[in-house]
Amino acid sequence: MARNSGRHLRQTSKTMRKITACEFITLDGVIQNEENDGDGFKYGGWFFGYADEESGVVIQGRLAKPVDLLLGRKTFDIWEQYWPGHSHFWPNVMTATKYIASNTRTSSDWQPTVFFDGELALKVRELKETDGPDLHVFGSADMLQTLFKADLVDRLELMIFPITLGTGKRLFQDGTIPAAFKMTEGQVTQNGIIIATYERNGEVKTGEPRIAQRA
Repeated sequence: MARNSGRHLRQTSKTMRKITACEFITLDGVIQNEENDGDGFKYGGWFFGYADEESGVVIQGRLAKPVDLLLGRKTFDIWEQYWPGHSHFWPNVMTATKYIASNTRTSSDWQPTVFFDGELALKVRELKETDGPDLHVFGSADMLQTLFKADLVDRLELMIFPITLGTGKRLFQDGTIPAAFKMTEGQVTQNGIIIATYERNGEVKTGEPRIAQRA
């Protein structure tokens, strides 16, 4: 069983590990897919009705990447029950180190797993400085607010579905800071899913409208 330990955060490389938020998201920004702690969310599985062959190819490509995982506790609780019995679809989920943000859990039989409590932003910043693969976040809406607030997210890999839900946890909430991104990849599938990758790109630029003067 794994417990949080400073040994896991020893810096061994000058190359920063990048954090990517990989999310299915509605037009109104919802990324929640499961009911959490009795919150009454009723639209679990909303993305399955719109999935198509093109989005499936992209998902398979993303899951094949050799990455570690950074997850919130609620997301991990669901995954811990599901993925060990379905890992033929995603073998890397079994071998990737799973870093879990939790103030209530310290161990799991699903290995390799490391739990973080306390100052999450500080511990994740230290984690990014260690040797290892990049880190992918799935779901974990609450944890992401802490990462956004500390400007720790380097990349967004989004699948934007052509629906609104009006309820549920959103990708950008109270943790959002002004930040600019640039699109590095993008496509639209036959079912209208916008698949886009955005890289962090400095500060937000402001300006004024440029209206040409008549001669």
